[in-house]
Amino acid sequence: MFDKWMFCCFFDDKLILNNDMEEFVGMLNDVIWSNGLIILCLGTGLYFSIRTRFLQIRYIKEMWRLLFDGESTDSGVSSFQALAMSLAGRVGTGNIAGVATAIAFGGPGAMFWMWTVAFLGASTAYVEATLAQIYKEKHLGEFRGGPAFYIERGLGVKWFAILFAVVSVVSAGVFLPGVQANSVAEGINNAFNLDTWISGLGMVIMFGAIVFGGVKRIAKFTEYVVPFMAIGYIILALIIIAVNFDQLAGVIALVFKSAFNMEAGFGAVFGLAIQWGVKRGIYSNEAGQGTAPHIAAAANVSHPVKQGLVQSFSVYIDTLFVCSATGFMILITGMYNVQNPGFGTNGASEFLYHGLNNVAVGPAYTQNAMDTVFPGFGSYFVAIALFFFAFTTIIAYYYIAETNISYLTRKMESPVFYYVLKVVMMLIIMYGALNQATLAWAIGDIGVGLMAWFNIVAIILLQKPALKALLDYEKQKKAGKNPVFIPEEIGVTNAHIWNTLSKK
Repeated sequence: MFDKWMFCCFFDDKLILNNDMEEFVGMLNDVIWSNGLIILCLGTGLYFSIRTRFLQIRYIKEMWRLLFDGESTDSGVSSFQALAMSLAGRVGTGNIAGVATAIAFGGPGAMFWMWTVAFLGASTAYVEATLAQIYKEKHLGEFRGGPAFYIERGLGVKWFAILFAVVSVVSAGVFLPGVQANSVAEGINNAFNLDTWISGLGMVIMFGAIVFGGVKRIAKFTEYVVPFMAIGYIILALIIIAVNFDQLAGVIALVFKSAFNMEAGFGAVFGLAIQWGVKRGIYSNEAGQGTAPHIAAAANVSHPVKQGLVQSFSVYIDTLFVCSATGFMILITGMYNVQNPGFGTNGASEFLYHGLNNVAVGPAYTQNAMDTVFPGFGSYFVAIALFFFAFTTIIAYYYIAETNISYLTRKMESPVFYYVLKVVMMLIIMYGALNQATLAWAIGDIGVGLMAWFNIVAIILLQKPALKALLDYEKQKKAGKNPVFIPEEIGVTNAHIWNTLSKK
């Protein structure tokens, strides 16, 4: 009896502690991912758009040309491989579930604000990627770079750089991979009735086969898989839109009217359209979050601006193409609900728009939209799409964590830390596939949010080298040259590796 009482007390205490922990983490998340971060991201994007004279418009043709510029070498990857690797991180479950959530709580107008975030964020993506290239280093024969590197070399604040690196390793290497693995395993189980441990084991084997081959194998994998998954997804969305083409003009009008509170039915969510559109846009394209610069630094280019422009274009691919494909597919088929924020007050109904019954907000919206044209196919295709989207995101998480370990251990010149990371992440993937990890997701979100705050502050303080590099690139292009970066000529210091590269 005493033992039973002790056990119950222990269990109750543990439950209370866990609830307190979840409540604390949730509160912290609300603070970090508050409207302050949204304003900071939008404001920074607008500021950099003005400072770069809206390069996201002026250089669209150049962005496309640069996708195929540069070749893979022993030290770095090609521009296209770097694009594919960064898209592996940008294009994830947010492109399916995130868009559905934005529409459900912000109405159709949320789509417009996602596009706005992508347009402004393209300039932010340019700045952070260019800085990553300028201040990159070579460690164990490979190019490495990212916020930790440019915070130390550019700003000269080493403790800030170390803090960013530690937060990145813990978030990308420990907390977030398990949650992505859980999404994959659950999606496959729902669609194909396959045990989660089988999915988990399959992911562990695939993950190990890719990451033990180093950055070159990661680049090769994403180079083939990412374009396939994105193009395949967009093609199916276009088929669904084509079948309902007569409604397309009305849907586009609905998006714009809802975005500016001109659609009477969605007036109650006007403010939420901005909030959810911006939040989901930032979460999806990651411009300014400090994740993509790690990958941008790995590219083998003759001038940092080349990779900066390529990364700007990747924001367009993520939001204007993939997110738009999801959004139009959902809206044009009417397979969505819009929640009424005033539900229950003065007899208000639960929905402002009700297109689905008993369907939870998330991938099911996309599944139902696909089922209207491909009956019974939606759940299978979305499960497969989620697998590719989430698994490639796990690969991107690994590279981000590895790069920050490289920063923390670069003076030791030992690969042992990489092997430890690989093994730890394989265990986490298996654990995540078998267990719900909501607390890990919340803690990981805190880490990513902190990365965003740290990185945006850093690139605002360190903007001059990226802006000088753009002027240098434009000057050389005007002179008919293939731009080559020589940092001393434009007054940029501590970019030591470029002295060697420019001579070659």
